[in-house]
Amino acid sequence: MNIRRVAFDHPDAVKLNDQVQAEYHVRYGDGGDATPLDPADFDPPNGIYLIAYDEADRPVATGGWRSQDRNDEGNEDGDAELKRMYVVAEMRGRGLARRMLAALEEDARAAGRVRMVLETGTKQPEAIALYTSCGYEPCTKFGYYRFHADSLCYAKAL
Repeated sequence: MNIRRVAFDHPDAVKLNDQVQAEYHVRYGDGGDATPLDPADFDPPNGIYLIAYDEADRPVATGGWRSQDRNDEGNEDGDAELKRMYVVAEMRGRGLARRMLAALEEDARAAGRVRMVLETGTKQPEAIALYTSCGYEPCTKFGYYRFHADSLCYAKAL
């Protein structure tokens, strides 16, 4: 797997984002994640967006983080918020998500962030299993979906 830094609005990022939004819609029936995101949120040093490519140079996994500090949505100073973690269906079960997560954590740590946080949902058991097996623990809800019953938030010290 070849992991590359790309812009959040790169054509491959848009393609994979469309796929993850469609999956969210199937799972939750709500049209996808409505969290406001700006491509500039992922510009270093305040964030990063990565895509993993397979040996045929096809985009197969994605993820990013963006800086968050104390705000009225429940974030804390030094947070790095994980966004758009996704692996295409045919490539799941090969450890790509773990490798992507490790790369994102390393980058956020190098940028001086002290805690990685994420929001997922009750209808994403695979994501919950990944994050908890990688040391993430439940935390106070934050972000756009903090008042939704299906929302689950996790954090890990970097």
